[in-house]
Amino acid sequence: MLILASASPRRRELLEKMGYCFETRPQDCDENLSARDPAEFVRCLALRKAESALAGCAPEDVVVAADTIVFLENTILGKPRDKAGAKEMLRLLSGRTHTVCTGFCVGSRQKGLSAECCRTEVTFYPLSEAEIERYAATGEPLDKAGAYGIQGRGAFLVKEIRGDFYNVMGLPLAVVCRRLEALGEFAAR
Repeated sequence: MLILASASPRRRELLEKMGYCFETRPQDCDENLSARDPAEFVRCLALRKAESALAGCAPEDVVVAADTIVFLENTILGKPRDKAGAKEMLRLLSGRTHTVCTGFCVGSRQKGLSAECCRTEVTFYPLSEAEIERYAATGEPLDKAGAYGIQGRGAFLVKEIRGDFYNVMGLPLAVVCRRLEALGEFAAR
């Protein structure tokens, strides 16, 4: 059985898009880590979530876990707590390039776990206060790292990306699918 250890509707949508049949089992793991490097931080979180999900699984069950953050200079931007926090994040990102890091882990107890990180550079247009207010008012930023969803209304914020588009959505789809196929998990085609 394939298990998605995430509550993210975007990750679920992406795996469904690829034709995978899976069960969703979100994991509530401690996110306090000492890792300073954002790539190491999300890689460790994904590994922690995968290990937690596998605890109650059969040895042959395969798990996919992931965690995404937005990183700007020396600041990690997670999900905003409220509309005011979303607007502050959007002001920070306005007219600048930031990095989206998604740590992901794929594996099973039988074959072991492999955790990696994918990075994508995203550049925002300069945003007016009216644009920030209008976007924040949609509610879309509230459950997303960095306070935007590139696959939704937040697309208008983005001037350029360098890297994997799906990574910005929360799961570097092509590489995850390749890791699953290496484990014998094939999507319905």
